Amino acid sequence: MPVWLILIPAFVAAFSGIALLLVLAKDAGAQSAGLPTGEIAEAAGSPLLLRDEVVSTIKFWARLLERFDFIHIIKQRTEEAQLDWSVGRITAMMLLSGALAYSLLGYLQWLPGFAIAGGVVLGALTPYFFVLRRRQKRFTSFEEQLPDALDSMCRALRAGHPLPAAIELLALEGMAPVSTEMRKTFDEWKLGMSWDQALDNLATRMPLADVALFGAAVKLHSRSGGKLGSVLANLSESMRESNVLRGEVRAVAAHGKLTATILTVLPGLIAFMMNMVNPRHLELLYNHPYGKNLIAVACGLIVLAHFVMRRILDIRP
Repeated sequence: MPVWLILIPAFVAAFSGIALLLVLAKDAGAQSAGLPTGEIAEAAGSPLLLRDEVVSTIKFWARLLERFDFIHIIKQRTEEAQLDWSVGRITAMMLLSGALAYSLLGYLQWLPGFAIAGGVVLGALTPYFFVLRRRQKRFTSFEEQLPDALDSMCRALRAGHPLPAAIELLALEGMAPVSTEMRKTFDEWKLGMSWDQALDNLATRMPLADVALFGAAVKLHSRSGGKLGSVLANLSESMRESNVLRGEVRAVAAHGKLTATILTVLPGLIAFMMNMVNPRHLELLYNHPYGKNLIAVACGLIVLAHFVMRRILDIRP
């Protein structure tokens, strides 16, 4: 069979599945925010600075992607993950990984069609899962560094520096990702944007509760006055205690996540050892007309159970 007869349907199927999943995610986000579906891109806000964002360097692919609203979701997640990737590159990687999964699973003739379809969708979403993973790691690092950053701002304010100088000092001497985001906030203010809008943009780029509290404290101080250094010191202490609680929760949940991983891998290891010790023991399952479907369903349920267990163990303090 020619290769293009395999790759073209795989690209079409993967692209359709990705578009459907992202559109559903967009609709769910719009409904949870109380906005109409068509306004989810507008609710995300206009560009923070004037810049020319290219969806893809391939004009045909860029024109095709611009017809869909889900590219705004991918673009936002990529920016939050601090990856210098275009939407066209990510979607091309998703289609390529979906086609590769289809090509590999297509050689397994004993697999039923629904198992191949599930594997193609899972393979196509792998690059997007990588972006989400990098995004979550960056958020976690930001939460851990923010209390120390606020302490540095408190020392600068107590030394007599104004708020812009304290933020600039943090942007120059801090560690990424806090220094990167503070640099963007300072540059926006320096280009003429108000502090309220710059802090709102910071909360949009880093959708974390601690960042929202920091922005609210600074905006409230600009209206009512007072000792901002004392407010930030108390806020830093509260954030540090919250980070300690998160660490304890992650330590408790680590045992459950390891158990979930072992339970996911164990059935495959047992089947492999049984096949090595007594191959005829599993021949009935292989040769039975319904045996292949049962194997595929069992594998799918094992993977689903793994994600369900991790979801249960994802405790948010």
